Amino acid sequence: MKFSNLLVQWYLQNKRDLPWRNTQNPYLIWLSEIMLQQTRVAQGLPYFIAFTNAFPTVFDLANASEQEVLKLWQGLGYYSRARNLHKTAQHVAFELKGVFPGNYSELLQLKGVGDYTAAAIASFCYNEKVPVVDGNVFRVLSRYFEVETDISLQSAKKEFRNLAFELIENESPALFNQAIMEFGALQCVPKSPNCSVCVMNNSCLALQKKKVNLLPLKSKKTKVTQRYFNYLILEDELQNTIINKRTEKGIWHNLYQFPLIETQTDENLETILSKMEQEASFTNKVVTLSELNTDTIIHKLSHQHLHIKFWKVIVSGTLINGISKEKALEFPFPIVIYNFIENDFFEVI
Repeated sequence: MKFSNLLVQWYLQNKRDLPWRNTQNPYLIWLSEIMLQQTRVAQGLPYFIAFTNAFPTVFDLANASEQEVLKLWQGLGYYSRARNLHKTAQHVAFELKGVFPGNYSELLQLKGVGDYTAAAIASFCYNEKVPVVDGNVFRVLSRYFEVETDISLQSAKKEFRNLAFELIENESPALFNQAIMEFGALQCVPKSPNCSVCVMNNSCLALQKKKVNLLPLKSKKTKVTQRYFNYLILEDELQNTIINKRTEKGIWHNLYQFPLIETQTDENLETILSKMEQEASFTNKVVTLSELNTDTIIHKLSHQHLHIKFWKVIVSGTLINGISKEKALEFPFPIVIYNFIENDFFEVI
């Protein structure tokens, strides 16, 4: 088929040299695919190298503590991926004796492994004919074949899977899947692709009909919640501070943070001080309270925008469970807090 042949030829000439492409080891393929979910290769590559150095086998990862895994994952985001990664490693290591499932259907049973990841592992490791369908694939196929199906609909994935399945050559599903993913990542990019140099430009229907920037069609808009986080950087007479683990479900589960006061709006010093006085957990007397960042930090997640302020709180006496700033650095934090620690922590405490 013309599309498949052009795609594979382009890939063989333009593919990036990435470490997970030089192996059929399912552990390494699985690790790379979990890391690259909703993450650019440039961002994920250093983490992949760090993880494979720290945990060269699934047994090494399984035997690590969750805190070690989260600390190494710090900054990559979507931390549920790291927790699921750890649990799946333990399942494979301890219950499956280190052997990953050998086909698409069984791979789907692993925690944190969905259609796309299972298809990637099955095709790359076992050459099973099963298509990968992600944002890159939606975009390439919808443009080339002028598919105007709304990709936010549940039925869209099945339609695109069927189309991709028909395009895969029986003897080389891994090659086709790698090629279409790479083509979407490098050539058929979301905004302003350079169609003048594209190998598909003589046969792409979207280009012919001037619809490149209109496809894929996606009507569903994500509702974004605004939240206001006030982190309290406590300092006692020993220059110790306090951190705690986020145990509630939701963002940053099992990561660490400073004591948090969440408010409905951006609040001033008097309001924060009043709320601290109302909190039974704050037993030390506040000596001074000051705002550390005059400009609120806006940290954007997929469904939430966090408006973050850090407050320095000097208290009398010593803090119960207080730790040194050096010790605090050993714990896994959300990246926005870690960046504050790395850049400002030693200056403010």
